[in-house]
Amino acid sequence: MTDRSLLFEPLRMGDLVLPNRVLMAPLTRNRSLGDGTPKEWAETYYRQRAAAGLILSEATQISAMGKGYLDTPGIYTDKHVEGWKKIVDAVHAGGGRIFCQLWHVGRISHVSLLPEGKQPVSSSAVQADAQTYTANGFEQVSEPVALDDEGIAQTIEDYRNAAHCAARAGFDGIEVHAANGYLLDQFLQDGVNRRDDKYGGSIENRMRLLEDVLDAVMNEFPKERIGVRLSPLGQASDISDSNSEKLFSAVYQMLSERDLAYLHVVEAFPGSDGDSEQHALIRRLREQYDGVYIANGGYDADSAVREIEGWNADAVTFGRPFIANPDLPERYRRDAALNEPDPDTFYGGDETGYTDYPFLDEPR
Repeated sequence: MTDRSLLFEPLRMGDLVLPNRVLMAPLTRNRSLGDGTPKEWAETYYRQRAAAGLILSEATQISAMGKGYLDTPGIYTDKHVEGWKKIVDAVHAGGGRIFCQLWHVGRISHVSLLPEGKQPVSSSAVQADAQTYTANGFEQVSEPVALDDEGIAQTIEDYRNAAHCAARAGFDGIEVHAANGYLLDQFLQDGVNRRDDKYGGSIENRMRLLEDVLDAVMNEFPKERIGVRLSPLGQASDISDSNSEKLFSAVYQMLSERDLAYLHVVEAFPGSDGDSEQHALIRRLREQYDGVYIANGGYDADSAVREIEGWNADAVTFGRPFIANPDLPERYRRDAALNEPDPDTFYGGDETGYTDYPFLDEPR
């Protein structure tokens, strides 16, 4: 058995000290009320997983226009704050720490999910070859409209307000979701961004919205309580760039200079077979970031140890293993068998496959 003690060494992240490096990835579960308020089940679900070194909440939309999937939570109204506060309090009571992942899906949405049937928004009016989940099941995403200056200003304010609401709910910090082909990624990558104003064209311009958002949320949280998530391989939601390495090298360097809590990178997606060049790109980009680096993408306990041991990561987020194993850190510590996740209950449904996975020493 690989020596897993590295997973249980404390990690200083800004002014927080994480007790272990087994972190819970953001996991969309589609179990919120229609207005975006978390259901009571979520309090149990997150409390059960409080032993994670850090919990990153499921992707949480910053506004009604930021929604892209059925029954996902929000963090922009008083009701959302009330619902999340109960969850945050439960995690803290269990000795845990939790950041809120702030999310705007941009063009990965459908008119039926948006207020008054409005069209989704994006950097440019380029429709994605992608589907989303609506009341009718999976549907092709709708054609977007390009955000104008007023819309961009409102979106930046929506991020600030969402951060303010997250602070009111008691979250320990926030993660700005700039990955997986969602809105901020749609501004970063030129496969979608066709603008010719100050938010398009050069890499400096395409990074501008992410920088403006970070400036805005830093009015609500100190920089050491703010992380960013990126996915430089462009394997989600029909996203691409003509020179990914040049773009993301600049983004990593910009984030490094800001001295944030961490950079969280999706290095692989479920079901993808990363080739050697993609792996090499991830490693080259890693050298551009000087700060706490959190890796994500198909890791198990032993491969996570190797990443940390090789200075390629400071911590690792685990997704599906945390769905099925609320006590995942302890199972890794003991090298205990893991519960198998049930994919049929990943998205939507009731408490089955959500809060009923057994802990160690509990009857199955």
